[in-house]
Amino acid sequence: MAEKVVRARNGMFSKEHPHYKWVALSNTTLGMLMATINGSIVLISLPAIFTGIKLNPLEPSNVSYLLWMLMGYILVTAVLVMTFGRMGDMYGRVRIYNLGFVIFAVAAIALVVDPFLSGPGALWLIGWRVVQAVGGSMIFANSTAILTDAFPANKRGMAIGINQIAAIAGTFLGLIIGGMLAALDWRAIFLVSVPFAIIGTIWSYLSLHEVGATGHGKIDWPGNILFAVGLIALLTGITYGIQPYGDSSTGWLNPWVLSAIVGGVVVLVAFVFLELRVKEPLFNVRLFAIKAFAWGNLAGLLASIGRGGLQFMLIIWLQGIWLPLHGYSYESTPFWAGIYLLPLTVGFLVSGPISGTLSDRFGARTFASAGLLLVAVTFVALLLIPVNFAYGIFAVLTFLNGVGSGMFAAPNRTAIMNSVPASQRGAASGMTGTFQNAGNSLSIGIFFSLMIAGLATTLPQTMYAGLTAHNVPSHVASQVAATPPVGSLFAAFLGYNPIASILEPTGILKTLPAADSAALTGPSFFPQLISEPFHDGLVIVFIAAAVMSLIGAGASLLMGGKYVHVEKDAAPRATDAAPAPAAVPASELSDV
Repeated sequence: MAEKVVRARNGMFSKEHPHYKWVALSNTTLGMLMATINGSIVLISLPAIFTGIKLNPLEPSNVSYLLWMLMGYILVTAVLVMTFGRMGDMYGRVRIYNLGFVIFAVAAIALVVDPFLSGPGALWLIGWRVVQAVGGSMIFANSTAILTDAFPANKRGMAIGINQIAAIAGTFLGLIIGGMLAALDWRAIFLVSVPFAIIGTIWSYLSLHEVGATGHGKIDWPGNILFAVGLIALLTGITYGIQPYGDSSTGWLNPWVLSAIVGGVVVLVAFVFLELRVKEPLFNVRLFAIKAFAWGNLAGLLASIGRGGLQFMLIIWLQGIWLPLHGYSYESTPFWAGIYLLPLTVGFLVSGPISGTLSDRFGARTFASAGLLLVAVTFVALLLIPVNFAYGIFAVLTFLNGVGSGMFAAPNRTAIMNSVPASQRGAASGMTGTFQNAGNSLSIGIFFSLMIAGLATTLPQTMYAGLTAHNVPSHVASQVAATPPVGSLFAAFLGYNPIASILEPTGILKTLPAADSAALTGPSFFPQLISEPFHDGLVIVFIAAAVMSLIGAGASLLMGGKYVHVEKDAAPRATDAAPAPAAVPASELSDV
């Protein structure tokens, strides 16, 4: 009988498991993978989703559906992750984390059973993706804090490394999984999450328990409201800034966009001043007095913007140019883009746990700084290869980019989490997650706009010459050439034939000689047409990303050495092997 009791306690689904920290690591890694895969899975799957609900996303009246399908999940996560991190400190990190699994599972089921078509069908999906993002935010905000509680300081780098690399790799695995499932049925894109969400929910409720310090503070409702309003306004304005406005190829001069961005910034500044005066703030501004926390988050924000921009640019590069030039149909390019980006994911998976483990011994600064320097070098190297590259070179460069990002991500997050008091771990994890998710959102507006600015200088003339060379009348060619480049980019991003999408509404394809019509809508015309203008845009984008990475590397250098929060009444220790400390004022933190 006693032997059965011992076996029960040792089981995977037991809160008394003797190796609880490994159970926590495996469950939170599943949660992070699930949350981040679902953040990117629709990027590749949008053509199949919109075809399934019988909606053309490239029609001007449907662009908002497209943008919110792309951005809704990321934006909501960016807004809520800090709130749920703070709630984890107050009510228990495991409690909020577990509830997140439940909400995520319910939303996943609802997405599969979308009963509508066209606009209502899109609204159903967008609405439940928002709900799913609420659950994902709860998971994302508290998983790192749970690991920080469960592991001693000298093992956190390895644990957080695995967890964070799983999160980052999940954004790229989502591309591959989405491409594979989209070829089967669009509902499978959402169905794949259901069994994992159900298993994860049961597993977390049966096996996880509170380890770290929690308190019973009050929710900072004014801070929550100001933060949500400010960040939503800012990120929404930036998102709509990539849409054309009047005669401009982008919407940055749109009064609504400017009002949203400026108003959002003003509200966020007011939010910071409010938090300095609140006894129990949502956003603990005083944590930025900790050197590792402040510089680590700046580096993380810049790295997140660069990584998000790279993801979108590589997808457009592969789907709009390289894959069609190598004989792939536009319809198949979303799937193959995910496959050809595998070296990037492998680079993350290889370097993340290793650098996290080594940073436990040698500190985070060297690995984080060297990682972002390597990322900057790969951005520059990607500019030096031709648009129609040899895949071996591209694979090596993207692999090294993934290695650099992995070298940075795990040590950076570990240093941030080690530096804060135990009672602030949920808030710190949420604040760091906010910077990471906001960076992903910002990257779309920033890098799409930079690419459009580069294309706008040369693409109209190039397109006009290419169309008239295939007997398209001058007035039609002029009209098409004046189309904002964002239309071509969205078409390529979604796996549509950009020229066919632009010319079909004009009806000109039916009047052209068969040879010209076939050439214009064939797989090679658009890639050859856009290669030089695209490279012009790519120069602007990747130089900006390289500069961000270099600044991030400098910020990582300023983080200090091995940095661990120590007990108020304990002397500083010479290693990272100190147990997880209780909360003490920021002024009593020490470099060790």
